[in-house]
Amino acid sequence: MSHLRRTLLATAVLLTPFADALPAAAAPHCASSVPYVSGRGGYASFRIPAAVTTGRGTVLAFAEGRHDGPGDTGDIDIVVRRSTDGGCTWGPLAVVAHGDGDTRGNPSPVVDPLTGAVVLVSCANGGTATEAQIMRGEVPPEQGRRVYVQHSPDDGRHFTAPREITASVKPPSWRWYATGPGHAVALTRGPHAGRLVVPANHSAAPQAGSSDTGREFRHYGGHALLSDDGGRTWRLGFVEEGYDGATNVNETTAAQLPDGRLYFNARDQGGGIPGNRLDAHSRDGGRTLDRPYAAQPTLADVPVVQGSVLQLDGPGAPLLFSAPSRPTARQSMALWRSSDGGAGFTRSVTLSEQPAAYSDLVPVDRETVGVLYETGAKGPYETIELRLLPVAGL
Repeated sequence: MSHLRRTLLATAVLLTPFADALPAAAAPHCASSVPYVSGRGGYASFRIPAAVTTGRGTVLAFAEGRHDGPGDTGDIDIVVRRSTDGGCTWGPLAVVAHGDGDTRGNPSPVVDPLTGAVVLVSCANGGTATEAQIMRGEVPPEQGRRVYVQHSPDDGRHFTAPREITASVKPPSWRWYATGPGHAVALTRGPHAGRLVVPANHSAAPQAGSSDTGREFRHYGGHALLSDDGGRTWRLGFVEEGYDGATNVNETTAAQLPDGRLYFNARDQGGGIPGNRLDAHSRDGGRTLDRPYAAQPTLADVPVVQGSVLQLDGPGAPLLFSAPSRPTARQSMALWRSSDGGAGFTRSVTLSEQPAAYSDLVPVDRETVGVLYETGAKGPYETIELRLLPVAGL
């Protein structure tokens, strides 16, 4: 990062930290809205929600628009809708990244605290390649997972074309690769203020001489992508891939705590420890972890699924976590709160008993938090709903 950018960034963060840049509440709010309904807009299904609120107060709801059905393979676009009234009504659907027969997905948006630009990191692979095939090394490199970045300087109205950054953040030995999904993090305090952090996971080829290739192919590891220049260049931060059979770090979410530390919370994909959630902290902006990922026993009600975390602003404000709350089913979306930086969580509210799956937490304004989540009456992938909740009640 240039000296000029560092100086400007330090001044911007000091004077207008991102949390303080959120708009004041624009009451009255609606209770909920539904930006995506499967089967509409030329898409068979919408999945994988991600959301941010810009400095102008615009809520951006991203998703994967799946042409062929709810499955993870096929012709998939990344789409977005904008709301300028706190998430109550939505503008027209716009395609941010066209699949054109291939798979685009895992949207991880974040707002750059210096420029206000929306930065979107995502992944792509060939439209006929499955995750299992990629993990087994059965697809050529050009059909495997690749990583891209895009920018919107105009409040999410338009995005630049996807620019590939794979060579900077994916070693040749890695096979599967997934950013987020869900919002990324812009650090607003501490020595790394202004850094953009994207939590992610990956898989690697089996080690030479391994006699247990079947298990090796199912192993994941956690890592982070870091940018100190507003998303122009990227590098790897921490990389954890112990493959010890106890933990299996999969889809990951992150938040910056009031003391400046980063908190990471991950899906445990078939690890050997009790429960399905793992977590870790970083004191150096995501470059290293304070300790390896370990089980989070106070989230034992969560099934194997993606989740989201969000640190609320203000003295004593809690760290929130969202996910389904039935241990054996994707059902009953709920919120948990932590008053000790993620050391332990307590159930705060259950949004619905209906089927539910992926989610993303978004600060809509200073008094309202949104939960953008997959749900439906008969199955969890019928709609993507935004539920709006008063911060005071959490």
